[in-house]
Amino acid sequence: MFAVIKTGGKQYRVAANDLLKIEKLEANVGDIVEIGQVLAHGEGENVTFGAPFVDGALVTAEVVEQGKNRTVIAFKKRRRQNSRRKIGHRQLLTTVRIAEILLDGAKPSKKATAKTEAKAEVAAKTEAKAEAAPKAEGKAEAAPKKEAKAETTEAKATETAAPLFKAPKGEPDDLTVIKGIGPVAAGQLNEQGITTFAQIAKLSDKDVAKIDEHMPFSADQIKDWREQAKELAKK
Repeated sequence: MFAVIKTGGKQYRVAANDLLKIEKLEANVGDIVEIGQVLAHGEGENVTFGAPFVDGALVTAEVVEQGKNRTVIAFKKRRRQNSRRKIGHRQLLTTVRIAEILLDGAKPSKKATAKTEAKAEVAAKTEAKAEAAPKAEGKAEAAPKKEAKAETTEAKATETAAPLFKAPKGEPDDLTVIKGIGPVAAGQLNEQGITTFAQIAKLSDKDVAKIDEHMPFSADQIKDWREQAKELAKK
C-alpha cells in the first residue's frame, strides 16, 4: 500500500519502511509523528483520492535524524553597476521512516509523542520570568548609578554654563569688524561675556590664556584681535 502525503508544503509518495527527508519537524530522534494530510492512498490499481484529504487516513513515521540540507548559494550580479549580492541558505531537514499507513480512523500501534502547546507555553513563561528577574535586579542597581551620573552631569553643566567674563552694560559692538572674527566666533565670544571692542582691548595675558584654554581660539589669534580692538576702541 502507498499513500501521498503533504508536509512542509510538499507532496510525497510513501510506503511502509520508506526513508524520507522532509521539512524540519519539532520532534526528537526516536519520536513517532503523525501526518494527517493524506491526499491519496491505494494498492495496485485501486486508488482513493481525497478532496483535498482522505477522511480517516493517517500516516505515522519515526524520526530517524535531524539535520541540514546542502548549502544553496544565490548570487546576483549587475554588470557595470558594482553590484553583487551573495546569499546562502541551508534548509533544516528531518529524516523519517514511514511506520504505518492507517485508514478509516484506525489508531497507530505506537503512540505519537504528546507535546501539547500548553506545556510549551508554560515552559516559555517560566523561562521568561527567570530571565526577567536578574534583569530587574540589574536595573535596580543601575538606577542609583544613573542618578549619580545625572547629578555630576548637571554640576558640570552648571559650571560650563557660567560665562568666562562679565558683559559690560550698554550696547554691544559688532565684533565681526575685527579681521578673523566671523559671525560664529562673534556669537561664541558674546556667550562668554565679550561684547565690546574696549573689552577685547583690555584683555590681559591671563585673560588670553583663559580664552585659549576654554574656547577654540589660539593665543596668537586673541592677541591679534586685541591689537585691532585697541585701534577700533579709539574711534
